[in-house]
Amino acid sequence: QVKLVESGGGSVQAGGSLRLSCVASGYIDSDCGHVWYRQAPGKERELISTLSTTGTTNYADSVKGRFTISRDKSVNTLYLQMNSLKSEDTAVYYCAACWLAGQVYRYRGQGTQVTVSS
Repeated sequence: QVKLVESGGGSVQAGGSLRLSCVASGYIDSDCGHVWYRQAPGKERELISTLSTTGTTNYADSVKGRFTISRDKSVNTLYLQMNSLKSEDTAVYYCAACWLAGQVYRYRGQGTQVTVSS
């Protein structure tokens, strides 16, 4: 069973940057897309960025122009570069891969906390 482990979260002041990493413990099918999503207390889960099998990226309007998703296949790692952070970016961030249905993915990490103070 492949596991995903996120890291790189933490506390930062508004305007700062963080880079999240998501390491896969094993091989993930090449026909799987990869995503980052987040969930803040009392709010619905928000899909913020996707990376398709063809390399196409998409971003939620809330993070467009500030966040960048990328993947290094050689080290089985998905990244999320987050710049110009805002207090509203405070949430637990999750990586996931291989969408099944709805909000369910075959693989999902345990989450990493990002806290942005204004």
